[in-house]
Amino acid sequence: MYSNVQPKSNFRQRTRTAAPTQGKPSYYSSNNSFGRRGNSQRKAGENIDISRFIKKAVDMPAVKAVEVTNAFSDFGFVPQLEKNLGVKNYTTPTPIQDQAIGPIMEGRDLIGLASTGTGKTGAFLLPMINKAHEDPTQKVLIIAPTRELAMQIANEFHSFSFGMRIFSALCVGGMPIFKQITNLRRQPQFVIGTPGRLQDLHKRNLIDYSQFQNIVLDEVDRMLDMGFINEIRDILGQFPKVRQSLFFSATMPPKIRTLTEEFLQYPITVSINAGQTAHNVDQDIVRVSDGDKFEKLNNILSGDNFKKVLIFSETKRDVEKLTNNLVNGGHKAESIHGDKRQGQRQRALMQFKNNEVTILVATDVAARGLDIKDISHVINYTIPQTYDDYIHRIGRTGRGNSKGIALTFV
Repeated sequence: MYSNVQPKSNFRQRTRTAAPTQGKPSYYSSNNSFGRRGNSQRKAGENIDISRFIKKAVDMPAVKAVEVTNAFSDFGFVPQLEKNLGVKNYTTPTPIQDQAIGPIMEGRDLIGLASTGTGKTGAFLLPMINKAHEDPTQKVLIIAPTRELAMQIANEFHSFSFGMRIFSALCVGGMPIFKQITNLRRQPQFVIGTPGRLQDLHKRNLIDYSQFQNIVLDEVDRMLDMGFINEIRDILGQFPKVRQSLFFSATMPPKIRTLTEEFLQYPITVSINAGQTAHNVDQDIVRVSDGDKFEKLNNILSGDNFKKVLIFSETKRDVEKLTNNLVNGGHKAESIHGDKRQGQRQRALMQFKNNEVTILVATDVAARGLDIKDISHVINYTIPQTYDDYIHRIGRTGRGNSKGIALTFV
């Protein structure tokens, strides 16, 4: 259950331990530690024992499921919201929703920690929509690290709030700003956006943070990793003292402790298997040398069971080069990274979701928050910078009750 504790004591208790290794899988040959790029050309980053990339789903001991004690009907949502949940056939909340919705509806500040794909979006959207419907003066600001995640939250908002006369504005970079300005001038109760675009609109006097009574930060750790700490601190500093603040993330490193202590008031902490890789993701390594790396990848992708593959590479240039090589090799592949226009990124994602392409090559922009069904494999063509990044990358497969496979080239 949730705990009513100060963030500092909560985070001091968290430790990381290497994942147990059950024997030596087919690609495993040593127990070396690697940084971001292995032994050569290594950039500054966390040293990660490669045994942490090896975890056989079938060999793992049974993990006791987190007990869910509520149905959605137990939360006392307004009738239209309950109706919308019924249309979506949502009756039983996920564990993070089960434990977080009640305290949020009581007005508590909350830190929600849960592995990716566990329903964090619904955990904050549902009580906030209910709150805004009961009190039309309430305004909610939701901040996400990437355009894709912000757009996904906006889509979920529209689905949950159908027919409730609660409106939103989506404010993200890479899309026409004039439409966003028009939507803001309609005084929506919900504003959903990315830090950079929100600050741009704030400087144009189109967003007044002091008029919001509620703030949600989703994927807080990713926002700080992307360098948005000053923007987040500036935004929070302009909020009224009487507010409700919700921080959600799959992981919460110690560096965020100061932020939570400074801006949250006696928060409830809800933790559902935070900082762990999915138990139904079969994880392994692929030993390669620089000369045969692409050949090894090409051979692997020729396997019959590689139905829908998400490949991560470190830089935008490497992503484009790898995608072109895959296409030239006869694979149906597309790419997504920060230099692409938003329309191009959305088109690539839709082609991947609709199985028009079977391989999507991406930088870490795709590692957070994207919910793409039936990804059979995640391949780390380059070693992630941190183990938290690894967790988010491989969390794109093995979602829900499905089994996934993650391979890391070392």
